[in-house]
This record gives sequence, structure tokens and C-alpha cells, in this order.
Amino acid sequence: MTDASTTAAQRGASAGTPARRGLVARLVLFIRQVIDELRKVVRPTRQELLNYTAVVVVFICLVMGFVVGLDQVFERLVSFVLGE
Repeated sequence: MTDASTTAAQRGASAGTPARRGLVARLVLFIRQVIDELRKVVRPTRQELLNYTAVVVVFICLVMGFVVGLDQVFERLVSFVLGE
């Protein structure tokens, strides 16, 4: 009868899953895991950073040019339709 009367928490703890922890313990565990993950971050070299920056600036300029072109087309289309 003792096997049938064990609670789910006791079965979970015996199966290798930890019992529910308190708020502070979970917060400390979360912070430790964040710090561990931040240690795995590989920072780019100076040359990689310059390359990535150049790619972003070029892409933004292309998108900006596309939007300006669309603006010009729509402006002329509206002027033609409204006869201004």
C-alpha cells in the first residue's frame, strides 16, 4: 500500500525531476543560467564588426532609395489623377 500512497511530487522527485523550488531559488537559478549563456557569447572581431556595419548601412540605403522611388511614383500618379 505504501507504493500506491506516494504522491506525484514524491514520484517525480524519485524519477529525477526536481521538486518545485521557491521563488528566490528559481530566480537565482535563472540568473546563473543567464550568466552561463553570456559566457558562451563570441564577440566579433573589429574587421567582422566593420563588415557587418557596412552591410547594414548599404541595405538601409537601398531600402531608403526604394521607398523614395515609390514615393515619387505615387506622388506623380496622384498628381495625374487629381490634375494638379
